[in-house]
Amino acid sequence: MKFTRITVNPKKMGGVPCLRDLRIPVATVVGMFAEGMRDNEILEAFPDLEIEDIQEALHYAAQAVRERELPLLSA
Repeated sequence: MKFTRITVNPKKMGGVPCLRDLRIPVATVVGMFAEGMRDNEILEAFPDLEIEDIQEALHYAAQAVRERELPLLSA
């Protein structure tokens, strides 16, 4: 998948992936979604975002997890 809304600039936000060069990290948006916020609540918190930004952030996160192994705690 080609990500057209995700930008990485080493001179902005320490080079973390952001949405459309807006200084809004992908991880922030994905975290908000994971905490149960709905799309409209995220858009209200970040008025510069669009619904497509949220969707691409989630796709990006899913792809990132596919690419690497994450340590999981055993119960």
